[in-house]
This record gives sequence, structure tokens and C-alpha cells, in this order.
Amino acid sequence: MKVFYSPAYTLSKHDFDTTRKAGWIADSLTHNRISGVELVEPQLLAEADILRVHEANYVDAVRTGEPRSFAESQGFEWDAGLWEMTLVTNGGVLDAARAALDDGVAGSLSSGLHHAKPGYGEGFCTFNGLAIAARTLRDEGAVSRVLILDLDAHCGGGTVRCIANDRGIVHADVSVSSYDGYNAGRRTNAFLAESSNADSYLPNIQYALAWAQEHGPFDLCLYNAGMDPYEGCTVGGLVGIDMQMLAEREQLVFDWCLQQDIPVAFVLAGGYVGSELSELTLVGLHRLTISAARRNARQTQP
Repeated sequence: MKVFYSPAYTLSKHDFDTTRKAGWIADSLTHNRISGVELVEPQLLAEADILRVHEANYVDAVRTGEPRSFAESQGFEWDAGLWEMTLVTNGGVLDAARAALDDGVAGSLSSGLHHAKPGYGEGFCTFNGLAIAARTLRDEGAVSRVLILDLDAHCGGGTVRCIANDRGIVHADVSVSSYDGYNAGRRTNAFLAESSNADSYLPNIQYALAWAQEHGPFDLCLYNAGMDPYEGCTVGGLVGIDMQMLAEREQLVFDWCLQQDIPVAFVLAGGYVGSELSELTLVGLHRLTISAARRNARQTQP
């Protein structure tokens, strides 16, 4: 199973989980391998593909640093490394999507995607690689319909804004926080459920998948696999959502994609070190996604 990663995923000087944890996870996969997982260097995303989703003046700001209000709208102090970092991390999403179409399952150690809006960044997200990958593959004719499944702690309002006029891209979202929320009831291609307690979390995901099934079939699922719902994460965590529940969530998602015969490409999304969440535990949480994807890959390959 291909998992895309480059040291350039951590190129920004801004020292934060979103700009660093891909390196932690890659080190973990090197020293404590998951059988069958291959780390692959991604290609840089073409600027033309970014412009399928994002406004030109915002893209220029991220490349040049001016105006700073745009260049730093995601919450990072701008430096020249930010541009290359975003090209390679978002390129990894597109490469993972292409690999999933060929192999059934793939992933990228990318994060910082789903809050980015067409004209600015937000919530540690610079460019919306989920929307970019979906739009690029549709424009190329590689796929007709794409499901974006978002299980970050926070809502994927940026993605919904980016795909607002494209009914070939469907967004299913289960959050535990109202941050970046939106009115899904006014949209035909978006579903949003917010869990206020751990008991409702997995049932809401099952409901979201059932809703998605009614809006398919799909040629591809892009899975935004956030680990910030974890009860020890101070940025979004919900009491009662422990590692075991998140492991069940990952198996549920990949089993559903297998049952629906939908190629799936995953990315990392949220998860933040704090007083009750160590770097080691955070890496272990993200490895749950990779392990569940690999189990699915074994069943999809001949």
C-alpha cells in the first residue's frame, strides 16, 4: 500500500503539529514498520490545479508572503518554505487519490486541508487538497463522482465552500465541535452530524455512511481521518472517545469502502499534542488509520 510522504511536508519554519507530525509518523513507519506499507515521494502539485479551487490573489499571497493577512490567514507565520510545503503536501493528496484508483487503497501523511476556503486559509489549513484532488480528477475525466468523508473533530466548512458548485463531489461530515460549521440542510451535496457525547459518535458515522450510500455510487472516497476527537486532545477531544473507539471507527470506514467497492485515499487531519496527549500516543492514533487501510488493501489486491 502506497503512503505518500516527503521531508518537505515539514518544510515550514512554523513549529506546530500540522507542520511536524508527518515527520513523526514517517519515522515511526521506518523504525516500526507496518507490513506492506511503502512510503513514496509525492510530486509537487501544479499551481494550475490549486487554481481549480482557490482564488489567484490568495495563491499569490501564499507564494510571495504578501499581503501577509492572506499569506498567514491559516494561522502560521509565513516563510518561504510554506509554499513548497503546501505544494508537496497537497500534491501527496492528489497522488494518493490516483494511487487509490489503481490499487484500491492509498494514503498521504498530509494534514491541514479542510478549513481552507477558496480565498483564504483558516484553522491551520492553507490549501484544500481534498477539494483540489476531487476537482482535478473530475476535470481530467478520471472520476465522475467523489465522496469526501470528514471525521476530523471539527466541521469541514472550508471543503463545503470549495465544492459548493460541484454536485459531482459529495461531502459527509461527522464532528464533535461546531468550529467551521455550516448549514448542511440547505445543500444537496453535504451531510453534517455533530456528536455531543461519545455514545452517539459511531452511530452518527454509520448514519453518515448510510446517507452517502444513498447519494452514490462513487468512483473514489477521500477520507479526512482526524484524530482530534480523541478524549485526550485539548483541541476538539470528546470524553469517552478513546483509542479503541477510534480503532473501531477506522475499521468501520475501510470496511464500508470495501463493501461499496469504492477506492479510498486517506489523509491525516487533526490531532494535537498537549497535557493529556503525548507525541507517541498521537503517532499511535494516526497509525490506526494506516493499519486499518492496510488490512483493507490486503482484501482488495489479487
